[in-house]
Amino acid sequence: MSEHDNILILNVDDQDAPRYVKTRDLQETGFTVIEARTGAEALRLIEAEKPPIVLLDVELPDITGYDVCAFIKKKWPDVMVLMTSSTFVTSMHRTRGLDAGADTYLVQPAEPLELAAAVNALLRIRKAEDNLRSLNATLEQRVKDRVADLEAANLKLKHEIEQRQRAEAALVQSQKMEAIGQLTGGLAHDFNNLLTAVVGNLDLIRMRATDPRIARQAEHAFKAAERGSKLTAQLLAFSRTQKLATVPVDLNDLITGMGQLVNQTLGAEIAVETDLAQGLPHALADANQLELAILNLSINARDAMPNGGTLTISTRPDSFDKERVIVCVADTGTGMPPEVVARAFDPFFTTKPPGKGTGLGLSQVYGIVRQIGGDVMIDTAQGKGTRINIALRIAHAVAEHENAEAAQVSRGSETILIVDDDPDVREIMSGVLSDLGYQVKEAGTGEAALDLLRSHHPDLMVLDFGMPDSNGAEVAAAARQASEGLRILFVSGYSDTSAIERAVGKAALLHKPFRPAEFAAAVRSSLDAPS
Repeated sequence: MSEHDNILILNVDDQDAPRYVKTRDLQETGFTVIEARTGAEALRLIEAEKPPIVLLDVELPDITGYDVCAFIKKKWPDVMVLMTSSTFVTSMHRTRGLDAGADTYLVQPAEPLELAAAVNALLRIRKAEDNLRSLNATLEQRVKDRVADLEAANLKLKHEIEQRQRAEAALVQSQKMEAIGQLTGGLAHDFNNLLTAVVGNLDLIRMRATDPRIARQAEHAFKAAERGSKLTAQLLAFSRTQKLATVPVDLNDLITGMGQLVNQTLGAEIAVETDLAQGLPHALADANQLELAILNLSINARDAMPNGGTLTISTRPDSFDKERVIVCVADTGTGMPPEVVARAFDPFFTTKPPGKGTGLGLSQVYGIVRQIGGDVMIDTAQGKGTRINIALRIAHAVAEHENAEAAQVSRGSETILIVDDDPDVREIMSGVLSDLGYQVKEAGTGEAALDLLRSHHPDLMVLDFGMPDSNGAEVAAAARQASEGLRILFVSGYSDTSAIERAVGKAALLHKPFRPAEFAAAVRSSLDAPS
């Protein structure tokens, strides 16, 4: 099979002999040839057969070859035209043929090989033009595809950069909050040591005073010290390192007690109202953490009311679950759109401008409430304010809890070793226990405590967890090696109670500051517990 099979050539010539010779030579080379004798016949065949190459004689009986060529190139520009004539003997004739659109020309009579070579040259040109047209036809789409790929890559890169920037910002914020938490925890630890001595001595003065005026003054000072204790607890709640302990909480009393703090925090432009359900059951909660959650919600509400408004804190039974009660913080602010509500509890998510918000307020509220077994719901609409409902479980053991707090402190005669680096704290603890009949030994360091332990064999060691020279857990481990079965009561103003548990396990722990009665009850409980 010839490479020229199925390639159709139109041979146009009114002279029979030359036309026959050209047809024969092309067919012998493998081409398929059709013939026309006039210009009109040639145009009809091109319309019908679409030959890729036309051999066109210049001298035709009806139309000149120049005019036929010009018409072909106008209507069928892809058709290649090879003009043939014995009259192509001057540059003028060649120029006229090329100007008419001919792709090349050939002077007759031509040798068979020369004719085949001319046709093959046109075929190569035709193939090159076809390839170029195909390339041009797909070039625009390829450019579009490439541009689309580049845009997609750029978009992905931009998205990754934004994600990285958000992650870096979140990390910086997290490190900042961790540093603030450590700072507040450290301040609370030192403050707790001071308050332990203040609260303890004031409580003793209040109970022992015979002069009513002195007792009354001591009572005032004691209440001020208790407010300081509450402030310390809020600092520890902010550091978020305390383990939450749920106890029965009177929500109405808690909210009433927060009134001054909320008013001072929100400022004069925000009116604070309360709507507290009477006879509301106590709720299981951590009072300090719940106060922090309500304060966070109040601050968020203030920010949603830039032109002032009303904040309402209310309580009510849960109408959908009789085992729960609701604390609701409502504002008359701007409200939130659905897309903001969907991410409201995400850590570090904020709609405030840079530097104006951490994005931790609502996420902290959510974390606190979930830890104490509650739930948080948002009811809001743009322009209609926001209501955030905290659902808490009802406490059924209120009487037992209150009775435990009111229980009388028992006396004892056992030997107690008190280990604390703060002499004022040691003195108040020693005084309380001595008054109750206990034999008390004191040590200001872990090393001194171990020396006393070997010589006096106490029944209980009251041990401060955070001391400058030694870690309470290390002292406890050494003490138990020296005296197997020794009972230990940890006292600490250290904020990270989870770290204490990791170090000493489920040992008895009393948080500073504490009242003398609480301390005495904890000592008696530790002595009565199985070794």
